[in-house]
Amino acid sequence: MSKINVLVGVKRVIDYAVKIRVNSSKTAVETANVKHSINPFDEIAIEEALRLRERMPKGSIGDIVALSCGPPKCVEVLRTALAMGADRAFHVEVPEGTILEPLAVAKIFEAVSKKENPGLIIMGKQAIDDDSSQTGQMLAGLLNIPQANFVSKIDISDNKLVSVCEIDGGLETVEMSLPAVVTTDLRLNEPRYATLPNIMKAKKKPIVKLTPQELNVEITNRLKVLKVEEPPKRKAGVKVESVDELLNKLRNEAKVI
Repeated sequence: MSKINVLVGVKRVIDYAVKIRVNSSKTAVETANVKHSINPFDEIAIEEALRLRERMPKGSIGDIVALSCGPPKCVEVLRTALAMGADRAFHVEVPEGTILEPLAVAKIFEAVSKKENPGLIIMGKQAIDDDSSQTGQMLAGLLNIPQANFVSKIDISDNKLVSVCEIDGGLETVEMSLPAVVTTDLRLNEPRYATLPNIMKAKKKPIVKLTPQELNVEITNRLKVLKVEEPPKRKAGVKVESVDELLNKLRNEAKVI
């Protein structure tokens, strides 16, 4: 089997533990002075690339390359990926405040993929900030290669990828040839913690800086956010004295039965 290089997508998002607040102009969520970290699904993608290298025959997996698109601070999440075990990284830098929609990101990944020629591209199934869940599918379409989405298990042999995908109502096993695009589900693995020695080593690993212009990718926004609002606060619950009273409220007040 020929050596497979793996390209992994990494996005910088507001940390999953942070309570999200809408900004004063109600055009977006507040990001100033808010903790950011690597998108959890992308962390799973990196972990799976590392596990593939560990469990497959030695030399089967070549370079594991992390790619992030965004402002200068995206280097932080690339360093996290490198500390986990990725070999090198690309940072496609855009000015702070630039909105990157899924199609633009997919085109950036397409351009880098044509430079790197990876045998496998692993991405998180979605980012927890916009929840679009579109980039991986768009990338596979642009590259005209097979795709497996919401994957909870991966096996590779004889340049064939077999994956178990989460679908409505169950699981689906899909076999495809490489190269391919895979998007990761939460059940795929549990990411490792970066050790202190690996964090130190990551500082010396190369991060190549690029711009969309260098990749001949035009950043065009096709969506316009009109207004961002917090969800309404939940009303307090009430206690009922009997099943009949409960049924009455469900039927006449909540109108759910």
